[in-house]
Amino acid sequence: MGRLTRVAVAVTAIAVTGGLVACGSSEPESGSASGTGSTSAPSDLGPVVTAPAQPATGPITDPAALRAALLTAPDLPVGFVALPTAANPDDPADEAPAQPATNPTRCANVLDTIARQARGAAADAESNFSGPGFTSIDVDAASFPGTGAAEAFSTVQTTMRACTAYTGTDSEGVAVDYRVEPLAMPAVGDASTAIRLVTTSDGFSLVSDAVVAVVDSTVVQVVATGPDPIDGGVLDGLARAATERIHAAAPTG
Repeated sequence: MGRLTRVAVAVTAIAVTGGLVACGSSEPESGSASGTGSTSAPSDLGPVVTAPAQPATGPITDPAALRAALLTAPDLPVGFVALPTAANPDDPADEAPAQPATNPTRCANVLDTIARQARGAAADAESNFSGPGFTSIDVDAASFPGTGAAEAFSTVQTTMRACTAYTGTDSEGVAVDYRVEPLAMPAVGDASTAIRLVTTSDGFSLVSDAVVAVVDSTVVQVVATGPDPIDGGVLDGLARAATERIHAAAPTG
């Protein structure tokens, strides 16, 4: 099941059960993220961030090595546990999971894994974690030859800017609204950008705060989802740790 699909299913479940105790109702107010994160007008994601065209090192070509470089449960806040890996973890891009119907169609790519948004990766991997109260943290990375990382990073940003507000339906035809907002976060890796995706159905919302970063020849994405925004300082720490682990695993020489 794709990341956007899981979010849509979860927010529909919240709507069906009448919401969660102590979780905000439908839509968090702009700028409600604590710590370093903050939001502004959803119609303006700010300037496009450019990654270095010539990375310092080549790609990580071993999917197992790339997966081992991703964040693990001990790196996450208390209460998060790893979900089972995909049936074909070495090549998740070959068979993309079913996504909810969106309008425009291309917006189903928002926060999908990097490997499914940009083809041509030498290796890719993802790890998914579940936490209490409809929360989750998803980490994925794709390593590219040549200038591929910079190009993939650009592709991801292009999709974000084309999808600041869109609609869709879940697998049962329930209407879902999506809104993408800028998220102010400290830079990590060689280049990075951050967004907030607010998914709303029947008056209830889930918030996905995401950092996408380029480090060497790899693009890594960290997405934290829940009824309330993750603390900005926690997200910054996760993104920073993710890029550091990827950099440590990059080939040398």
